[in-house]
Formats: sequence, structure tokens, C-alpha cells
Amino acid sequence: MLFNNKKRISVIGATGQQGGAVVRALQTDGQFKVRALSRNPGKHGGIAEEVVEADLDRPETLEAAFEKAHGVFLVTNFWEKGTDEIKQTTAAIRAAKNAGVKHFVWSTLPNVDAISGGKFNVPHFTGKAKVDRIVKEAGFANHTFVIAPFYYQNVVGALAPQTQADGSVGWALPLDPNPRCIHMGDINELGNIVAGAFAHPDEAGHGEYLPLVGDFMSFGEIVDTLNRQGHKFSFKQVPKEVYASLFPGATEVAETFSYFQAHTYLGSDSYDRIALANKIAGRQPTKFSTWARVNFPVRAP
Repeated sequence: MLFNNKKRISVIGATGQQGGAVVRALQTDGQFKVRALSRNPGKHGGIAEEVVEADLDRPETLEAAFEKAHGVFLVTNFWEKGTDEIKQTTAAIRAAKNAGVKHFVWSTLPNVDAISGGKFNVPHFTGKAKVDRIVKEAGFANHTFVIAPFYYQNVVGALAPQTQADGSVGWALPLDPNPRCIHMGDINELGNIVAGAFAHPDEAGHGEYLPLVGDFMSFGEIVDTLNRQGHKFSFKQVPKEVYASLFPGATEVAETFSYFQAHTYLGSDSYDRIALANKIAGRQPTKFSTWARVNFPVRAP
């Protein structure tokens, strides 16, 4: 296929973990021309065939960003100060529709409010879920929902083991370590599902939900897996109220763990959705133990 005849995909958040994974997967797939969208295109010149300025908080930048695009991948960053996800996504969806985009892929999360009957308040999940209806009602020829899991990267990043009061290194979390409740995955593999959805709209372009799940574990199993590989990590369950006072944002993290424990990360039996996601991706995602061996090396004493 000639390069000029390839369908163009505009990727919002192309310099982040999810968007970057999508750019790389689309480039590897080779069926599409990739337009990476960034607020600072000058800083990221080489990441795709095209790098174009786009800012979700400046809707006037979006029309050009989506011009002549066949598809759009959208992810928003709840944790960025001042983010209004409904406002941002509504602007992006409107601009994509006006530009004639045919296939819209939105990175969503489970609706914790609906799943728990209002018992748990996890805005960074539920806020994304509320956008699903806006995507559906926009009337794109094709639309797909992908669901990012609990990132494996969290255990070396935001939730890396810390030195505890007793001198051990590990985790003190408001979570029972025994129930299997965490749907996990290597976020770099989300792009395979997105690229697969764009390539197979007949199978995955009618509002399907495609979660990336490489493993389904309890936190105790996470710790045991690492310790079998040579680490010596500890785990202590702490009261939710105590954890919530430890750092800004800890209340929502504690609430998120409570939701996992009660309903699991995805909130329901998602076997069929996971199976379809793997089929669309064309591969099985990496297991946690395999990922950890490479990405969480044992430090010499």
C-alpha cells in the first residue's frame, strides 16, 4: 500500500504512556499513517510521521489536528491540575465529528458509581465512564472503548515499595492482600488493542469494550511473585483512614482499593471482553512475572 493512501490516525496524548503506546503500535502495524498530537510539537519532532499541535483546553486547535483523519484515539489525564474531562472530551468529540472522522477510540474506565450503587467514590474512574455515552451519541461510523488496567508500571512508579517503620521494604496499603481483585497489564501493550480495533472495525467498532489484562492477581500474589524472583518485600494492611491522611490524593487511592476489594478492578466478570481484546490485539498480553523479571530487577545487597 502506498504511504499516501494509508488512513490517517490522530493520537491525542501521544507523548504520554497510553498515547505513546498507541503511536508505536500503529507504526509497527504499518497500515496507518500516524499523526501525533501534542501541546508542544516542537519538543517531540520524531515520534510519528506527523506531529501537530493540539490542546484539549483550546478547542480551536482540534479542527486542524483531526483534518483528513480516518480515526482518533483519545485519552485524558484526570490527575493534571485543572483538567475537566467532560469539557475536554466533548470538545474533542465535536471537533472529530466536524472533521469527518470515521472511527473514534476512547480510553475509558469502569463506572464505579454505577457498579457499587454509589458506595464508592472514585472520580478518576467514573468521570471517564461518563464520557462513554457522549461518544456513543456522537454517531461515528465506528467507535470503540478500550480500558487500561492497573499498570504493572505502578509497582516501580507511583506505588513503588517504600521503607517501612519496621525497617523492611515493601507496601503498607488499605487492602486485604488475599482476594484476587486487580486486573493488571503492561500499559505499553494497550497500543496493540487500539491498532487492532482500527484495523478490524467490523469486529471491534460497534461500541465494544476491550480491556487490556495481562494478569489477574491479589496484592499478596504480586508480592509473592516478586519475592520468588529474589526480592524480600513486606506487606502490611493499614486502615483506610490512616492511609488517607498520608499524602494529597491518598483518600481517592484508598477508596479505589476498597472498590477493587469489593468489585474487582473491572467491576464484573469480563472474561468475554478480555478474550475479544486479546483476539483484536492479535496476541496474549505479557504476564506480570515475565514483565517483572525484566523491569523489576533484584538489587544486589
